[in-house]
Amino acid sequence: MIKSSLSRRTFLVCNLVFLTGLSLLCVLPILNVLAVSFSSAGAAAAGEVRFWPVDFNVKAYEVVMKEGKFFGALGMSAERLLLGTLINMVLCVLTAYPLSKDSRRFPLRTAYAWIFVFTILFNGGLIPWYLAVKQTHLLDTVWALILPGAVNVFNIILMLNFFRGLPKELEESSLIDGAGHLKTLFLIFLPISLPSLATVTLFTMVGHWNSWFDGLMLMKSPERYPLATYLQSIEIDLSTLRQLNLTDPDTARVVSNRTGRAAQIFMTALPILIVYPFLQKYFVSGLVMGSVKE
Repeated sequence: MIKSSLSRRTFLVCNLVFLTGLSLLCVLPILNVLAVSFSSAGAAAAGEVRFWPVDFNVKAYEVVMKEGKFFGALGMSAERLLLGTLINMVLCVLTAYPLSKDSRRFPLRTAYAWIFVFTILFNGGLIPWYLAVKQTHLLDTVWALILPGAVNVFNIILMLNFFRGLPKELEESSLIDGAGHLKTLFLIFLPISLPSLATVTLFTMVGHWNSWFDGLMLMKSPERYPLATYLQSIEIDLSTLRQLNLTDPDTARVVSNRTGRAAQIFMTALPILIVYPFLQKYFVSGLVMGSVKE
């Protein structure tokens, strides 16, 4: 038992106040965006909206979703998210596992590691990137959004360091029992690597969902835009919002560019906000504690 001294109680109170303030800094902006998206144009322009909607309405969401392109962009983003996350995670794990071995078992480990680090520091540039995608006939397909970034070196480094920290006795006992490297990886390493896998998976999902620039560059028609690119194009060119506002006086009274952008921001962030709580429970350490017995 730790003695509850005055200094410790002071530390706990200060720590609680600091973490509470930090949490509010993360949550309150999201609440403000949500409140603005459900408020009228006049209330948002007058600065009356804080963390609760004023003149509640859902017209801003109706404006954004009114065109059929929205649901097409949503389907493209969902397809990219599922395929991209699966491919990224498979390549990440299959690359990180051999790189986590020592040089005696994998003599080329250092050379491969330097090649991967080199790709972090340097790249070919925008034009070679576009030409490479074009020459492989991937333009205007979902694979143009997935394959060029299928090997994420940062995520590989995270998984590599986690695999290195696992007890070597686990692998040795598996090899003694006759298991090969693939069986050891999928039956021993991955089940006890849930914290690292959950973290990398979340990073990958957020990267695919929020990416808009590659969709703008690699998709020939707006009908093929992923959701982030579609919403970004609306924000840059607000003619769609203006046209809808002018054709409907009731909409023009309650919807403005500010409420429309707030609705876009929240709609883009909502899927990740839904997925995050399910992965949060894996953000813990110590799952391998006790797995090796003396």
